[in-house]
Amino acid sequence: MLLIGRVLVGLLLLVLGRRLYWLFVAGVGFLYGLKLAPLLMPEQSETVIVIVALVLALVGALVAVVATKVFLGVIGFVAGGGIAVLLLGNLGIDSGVVALAVFLIAGLIGAVLLLVLFDWTLIVLSSLAGASLIVMSAERLLQMPPIAGTVIVLVLAAIGALIQAGLWRRRRSSP
Repeated sequence: MLLIGRVLVGLLLLVLGRRLYWLFVAGVGFLYGLKLAPLLMPEQSETVIVIVALVLALVGALVAVVATKVFLGVIGFVAGGGIAVLLLGNLGIDSGVVALAVFLIAGLIGAVLLLVLFDWTLIVLSSLAGASLIVMSAERLLQMPPIAGTVIVLVLAAIGALIQAGLWRRRRSSP
C-alpha cells in the first residue's frame, strides 16, 4: 500500500509538478522525509517513516504558499543538490566530501535556475523528483542495479518534462 502511494506521488510529480507547484514542494519534502527519517529514527516502522515524510511534505507545501520567493531558492537548492547526490550514489560514488561538494554546487545551480527560469526549472526538477521517487520504489521490488535505476530516472524525467512542457505551452496559448 505504501509503495503504491509513493509511485502515485512520483507519477503526479512527473507529469504535473509545474502545474501543481505546491505538490512539487510537498513531493521534495516527502522524498527527503523518506531518506532522513530512517537515519534519525533507525528502529521505527515503515509506517512511522512515511508519516514523518508526510509531515515534512505538508510543512513544505504550507511554507511554499506563504513565503514563495525565499522558499523557491531553498527548494531549488535542496532539490538540485538532492537529485545530484542521488544520481551520484546510483553511479557508485559515495565519498562524503565529493557528495557534499556535488550537493552544494548542484544546489546553488538549482536555486539560481529556479529563481531565474522558474517554469522550466520547475518542470525539470519536478520531473526528476517524480522519476526518482518512482525508481526508488521500483528498486525495492525489482532489485535492479543502481546504473539501471539512473538510466530509468533520466528516461522517465525526460518523458515527464516533455509532457509538462506540452501542458504548459497548451495552457499559455489558450485564451
